[in-house]
Amino acid sequence: MRKKLFTLLLSLAAMTMVAYAQEDIVILHTNDIHCGYLSYDKVAALAQEADLLVDAGDAIQGDVIGTLSKGGYITDIMNYLGYDLAIPGNHEFDYGMEQFLYLAEEKANFPYVAANFTSLSTGESCLKAYETFEVNGKTVAFVGIVTPESFTKSTPAYFQDQDGQFIYSFCEGNDGQDLYDAVQAAIDSAKAAGADYVIGVAHLGVDPSSSPWTSYEVIANTHGFDAMIDGHSHSSITETVKDEDGCDVLLQQTGSKLASVGKLTIDENGHIAAKLVDISSVAPDPEATAYIASITEKFDQLQNTVVASSQVELTIYDENGQRAIRSAETNLGNLVADAYRVMLDGDISFVNGGGIRDNIAPGDITYGDIIKVHPFGNEMCLAEVTGQQILDALEMGSSALPGENGSFQHVSGMSYTVNTAIPSSVVEDDQGMFVKVDGPYRVTEVTIGTEPLDVNKTYTLASHNYLLKSQGGGFSMFKDVTLLKDCVMIDNQTLIDYIVEELDGVVGESYAKPAGRITIVNESTALPPLPSPSENTYTVQAGDSLWSIARKAYGTGTKWGILYEANQTAIKDPNIIYTGQVLTIPA
Repeated sequence: MRKKLFTLLLSLAAMTMVAYAQEDIVILHTNDIHCGYLSYDKVAALAQEADLLVDAGDAIQGDVIGTLSKGGYITDIMNYLGYDLAIPGNHEFDYGMEQFLYLAEEKANFPYVAANFTSLSTGESCLKAYETFEVNGKTVAFVGIVTPESFTKSTPAYFQDQDGQFIYSFCEGNDGQDLYDAVQAAIDSAKAAGADYVIGVAHLGVDPSSSPWTSYEVIANTHGFDAMIDGHSHSSITETVKDEDGCDVLLQQTGSKLASVGKLTIDENGHIAAKLVDISSVAPDPEATAYIASITEKFDQLQNTVVASSQVELTIYDENGQRAIRSAETNLGNLVADAYRVMLDGDISFVNGGGIRDNIAPGDITYGDIIKVHPFGNEMCLAEVTGQQILDALEMGSSALPGENGSFQHVSGMSYTVNTAIPSSVVEDDQGMFVKVDGPYRVTEVTIGTEPLDVNKTYTLASHNYLLKSQGGGFSMFKDVTLLKDCVMIDNQTLIDYIVEELDGVVGESYAKPAGRITIVNESTALPPLPSPSENTYTVQAGDSLWSIARKAYGTGTKWGILYEANQTAIKDPNIIYTGQVLTIPA
């Protein structure tokens, strides 16, 4: 059996061009396409000589085509290509649970499977745990596995009820064991049903930050998989991993945006071979090309409308061409943060780096360019927050530095410093939601305007519903904030309006470079020697403030109030201290 696409003529042609032994079972797979849909016509060509075509998640989100259709156009293309099976990646949920279930249950002509996606109200699986296919006299079972990081790498509110209680689970508890148990149960069930081969189709990834839910860990803590198709970390890998019984399990992932297509071949003796097919060397199927062009026409006119212009390149990269938007200040991060703050009239603004997805080149800016920057369609909100909530949010967003974190916060109306030499002490629960900071803060020298942050003061924070209403990224410190403006404008429209109304339609040279709002340092160069606790005093030096002295003494400037209270006989105004003053430093 081979895939029979499009027309009888193509099917007959495919039968004469089969390059594999008829006894072989050929499985093609994709992952993390992220709306890179223009190469689907090459997948169509490859699929003509394969038995099964499966996807490992994150297909329907990531570009204009996904945003404008809420995943519908990509699903149409996958239907046309004849996909046999898919699993949801975390970004399949980005248009809301109702939309995902519509796509999975009504629009898709192929099943979505997931062994670990359950309803907490019923205790039952929301999707089938696995699906089987009969190929060349053998039964192949695919077990679906979805990352529990979906809670925070999509939108937490989509998995909650109106009271903010989680009503869905990804078997995330017990340090990975709940996930391993759910997967093992699905493997055992598939084998009991007569499967000759059991293949995992996972959206887990291999990044250490995804532990204890990586594909490595799931394989190592289960037995019975013959192979695993993976996604999520955008890796290009073909390797062998030992399961808990010491058996070899083939693991493959194809990168992202159809850089390659994975191919598993099971021969008549049950041996599984794997390769990554370089998509650039594949000739596209002409009928699929024509179909994809018809989809593009549906939204081209809107996405090509010019709305503004830029005199500078606005980028998510650093000067070395490396992605920086999730770990450092960039000029595009500043532009977006300014748009949030100015258009909502907030004291400050936050925008997470994971929500800024693409560059804007110099010249005309189209609606499509803006949507590529903001493909999620988040809505702008203004909230009253405390200084402590601001500090905790910055700390959580900086917890992975110097590594990347999609929750790294770009800011406007403020600045802050991160000392990466201080280990992150952010505590999260099983769902990845913020609990507390259980140690020294690595975020220091936070200023609002020109004044040091006051953890007890109330400020107005402009951001979006993902952060302020849905606790996206696990930012539960904002769960009960008071909203002054509730979902007043979509994020891409906010950016357009800021450029058009506030910048007269032109992004100028003032945005050519980062503005120095975020400073990332190492302790050896960031902090002068700390006062010795045995001395209990400190002599004020030129340029000192209570904030900087508290930072020297305690590792965080937010404890300046301790110094003020201990030295009120010498300090009448906390904003005024003098060189040579001797201050008491409480332990």
